[in-house]
Amino acid sequence: MAIPTRQQAVAIVLDLHPSARLLRHIGAVADVAAFLAARAAARGRVVDRRLVETAALLHDVDKLFPPGDPRRAGGHGVAGARWLAEQGWAELAEPVAAHPVGRLLDHEGDLAAWLATAPPEPLIVAYADKRAAQRLEPMASRFARWRRDHPDRDGSLGRAWGIALELEQHVCKAAGLAPTAVRRLRWTDRAIARGRR
Repeated sequence: MAIPTRQQAVAIVLDLHPSARLLRHIGAVADVAAFLAARAAARGRVVDRRLVETAALLHDVDKLFPPGDPRRAGGHGVAGARWLAEQGWAELAEPVAAHPVGRLLDHEGDLAAWLATAPPEPLIVAYADKRAAQRLEPMASRFARWRRDHPDRDGSLGRAWGIALELEQHVCKAAGLAPTAVRRLRWTDRAIARGRR
């Protein structure tokens, strides 16, 4: 199966009319994920950079569907993964389904095994999403915002925080850098500008 190119992924996003805020988030996550994938690949890690970049750009595709749309069924991440698979891009399903912060709790009991056996692409996309809201930021800032915006989920976010720290160490080790050295590989602004023409 073919993975959409960067430009095809941008066209998919733009055709669904994202808000400016969501588009900035999508771009930031895709830029961070591309940086991490490039660094890991440069260190000899086997990582499908095209899969990472495209999945990161499409990770919130289900948020682009109108409220109440049946394509949102199954919840965030799962709905997007299902829709992408239905479009013929099943390779994107795992990284998209695995990215929401709540999905980290799926690995509470088997964290070491998950990090040791999961393909790098979903791990990179999930981590990039924890580092980028509208811009690259420390993971602690992102979690603080989630806690403020969702006080009813404070307990689950606290548990997810510990897992996210392990995810951060794993992904950054593969990329050969400290979390403070994570950057954006800026490509999305140009790709979005081209897509709008």
